[in-house]
Amino acid sequence: MKKLLAALLVVLGINAMADDINLWQKSTLNSIVQKGVLTVGLEPGYMPFEMKDKQGNIIGFDVDMANEMAKAMGVKLELVPTAWDGIIAGLLTGKYDIIMSGMTITQERNLKINFANPYISVGQTILASKKHAGKKWSDLDKPEYTIVTKIGVTGEIATRKMFKKAKIRTFETEADAAQEVLNGNADAMVYDKPYNAIFFAEKGATGKLVHLDEELTYEPLGFAIRKGDPDFLNWLNNFLNQAKNDGTYKKIYDRWFTDTAWQKKVM
Repeated sequence: MKKLLAALLVVLGINAMADDINLWQKSTLNSIVQKGVLTVGLEPGYMPFEMKDKQGNIIGFDVDMANEMAKAMGVKLELVPTAWDGIIAGLLTGKYDIIMSGMTITQERNLKINFANPYISVGQTILASKKHAGKKWSDLDKPEYTIVTKIGVTGEIATRKMFKKAKIRTFETEADAAQEVLNGNADAMVYDKPYNAIFFAEKGATGKLVHLDEELTYEPLGFAIRKGDPDFLNWLNNFLNQAKNDGTYKKIYDRWFTDTAWQKKVM
């Protein structure tokens, strides 16, 4: 009986080992290493995370993190510009290995995809017409006011949740929505704090805008991958931990969120 039990345990151990090997062979991480290329899906246009410079090159915080990631893997980096409304579908159909595009971790998205640990947190703020200086968001929830945001992002979710009386309009890009406020066609825009702060720094001198910078939401951002890939998820979390403790993350963060030299490349 003891011999039979021992033999059974050996068989089970071999089967478990085989399952682990099969899981690794199917892993996106293994595929990346084998092909020698890390493909990253992103939507250029979300400053300072990913955007195009004056020469058309895609630059930004996420791009620098992706470069460090590829370097750590020992592979080349390929960026795949993708429209936001199809970016998750592109991941699920294998057009790229990972989404690194300032994506907020939400429970709804997490039903379809997995996220590595948050690498930064941002919240929604309000970029408003100068006449609304000193007001709170609730002061703008009136039928005579128009609130704009970008379609399909957490800014739209927050806007529709918080503003029940004001008119709400959505745009394909955050730049178009912000321009509506600048042109006086909308009272305020709800969008991510980094973008609003940068837009205000650029256009605030016109005297037409005010940044109501109190964060309305808590929004951790994460790198997104396909489900069923524990090896890739483990690697990403270890990569983030290493980067945040060896100075790599701080160097990249300071380049895009503390220093303003990069703005000359895109403005």
